[in-house]
Amino acid sequence: MRGSDETSGSLFSYIDLEARIPARILLRKIRQVVNTALGSLDATFAALYTDFGRPSIAPERLIRASLLQILFSIRSERQLMEQMEYNLLFRWFGGLGIDDPVWVPTVFSKNRDRLLSTEISREVMAPSWRTVKSRLCYWTTCQRRCKTRP
Repeated sequence: MRGSDETSGSLFSYIDLEARIPARILLRKIRQVVNTALGSLDATFAALYTDFGRPSIAPERLIRASLLQILFSIRSERQLMEQMEYNLLFRWFGGLGIDDPVWVPTVFSKNRDRLLSTEISREVMAPSWRTVKSRLCYWTTCQRRCKTRP
């Protein structure tokens, strides 16, 4: 069964993660592009999961967390989950609320491997990641140009 990618407000948390993340940080733009790409894959992800059973980790969250692992060169899922436990930036990017529990590393690995081992996910995600990569290259080039201008 496909897990939900919804974030719910916490009853006693006074920290808004969105407000804590600086506006100029590059991860904001990366998350925006990734969320757009993942939004276009919603119907495909829905076809990969059944309507019954225990909910798994939402595929969107799996992909965003895996992207964090790549971007920050985190060596293992255990270290990634440790970072997500206390790093607000990682929680925000991955789609976790401030009070949401972090996934168990082995459960995360199994869910991610199951998602990435399907043929459908490879066929559909390849063009989406090319789009993401081209937009990120464009943005980083623009940022470099803006920084060098007087």
